[in-house]
Formats: sequence, structure tokens, C-alpha cells
Amino acid sequence: MCHIACPEDVRVRRVLPRPADPAHALRERLLWRLLYDTAARAEEILTLNVEDLDLEFRRARVVSKGGAIEYVHWATTTARLLPRLLAGRTCGPVFLADRRAPSSGRRAPASGDVCPVTGRGRLSYPRAEYLFKTASAELDPHRRGWTLHQLRHSALQHLAQAGRAAPELQAKSRHQHLAGLGRYVRLGEETSARITADADPTRRRRPR
Repeated sequence: MCHIACPEDVRVRRVLPRPADPAHALRERLLWRLLYDTAARAEEILTLNVEDLDLEFRRARVVSKGGAIEYVHWATTTARLLPRLLAGRTCGPVFLADRRAPSSGRRAPASGDVCPVTGRGRLSYPRAEYLFKTASAELDPHRRGWTLHQLRHSALQHLAQAGRAAPELQAKSRHQHLAGLGRYVRLGEETSARITADADPTRRRRPR
């Protein structure tokens, strides 16, 4: 099995801060790590509510691209950061904006997108992506920074490089079709030769 490496996949780990890194806010440290741990789509994670979290089993209930209810799973660093961000909150959006949400007018969000404890609205995708692009710009040769989707892509690429099979990647990424994982797993010519030889009906049987 061979894999297509990408420079961004190597550098993205350097963007992920340590749990106590003072260079980035707790919210960003958790969001980036959660996106990488789960290999989930950014929209799925940003729309999470506290009620969707299962802290004991390190998983969250998400609404997938096709509308199905599925679960994503995270590792130890995320498990340690989540309670700190929630700070005792039991409902409302997991990731909150910096300011209180307007209560009236065109910019007033839906009630489900406002934290009943703090009055702050849900963190928006554009704002979250801007912060990640800013943080990753110094590692990007073009100095533009990377999109949040790069965290999902890099997580799957690193799993493929670690030898995870396509069905395992599909379970993690929740792609509907294996064909969607072609960019992560490429089987070389030697695999084709081995499969052909193993299936050859005239091959010599091994003695028992």
C-alpha cells in the first residue's frame, strides 16, 4: 500500500497547540484538536450543542452531510479540554462567539444558537476559519493559511500513513462510499500482482 503525502499534512500537526499553550485561546485549542481527533466536517462540530456530547464515552452525536445521526469520537487531549471550555454549562452551543448575541433585529440568531447562561451566540464558520487561517499562515508557504477542512483531510491522511485500511478510514470519516477515500489510500502495482497470483486457479497448492 502506498499513500500520497502532502506538505500541509506534515505541517498541520505543528498548528495543533498543546493543551496549555497560551498562544491561542482555549476555544481555538479545543476546536482544532476536536476537528483533528474526530476527522469530522467543520459544520458538524460547530453546530454541536452541549446536549450532544457524551463525555464519559468520548463521543458526540452529529448530523451528517446526508442528514443521518452519527457519532464521532475523540482522544485524551480533547477529553481534558472539553470540561474546561464548558465550565459547567449543560445546554446550548458548545463553541460560543466572543460577544453576546443581539436579542432583536436582523442579526438576532435563533434561540437554539444562543447560550442561555452567557447570552453569547454560536461561533460562526467564517470566524472560526479566519482564526485558523491566521494561526496557520506562518506555516503556509503562500502565507494564506489553511481552511478548517485541512484538519479533517490531515487526520485521515495520517491514519492512512499509519497503515489503516480503507474500511477503517471509512468508519472514521463516515464517507458514504469507499471511492471517496481514494485520495488517502492508493494501492500500488505490487498489490495488483499479489491479488492476481493469489487468485490464480492453477497456482501450486502449499502442502499441508
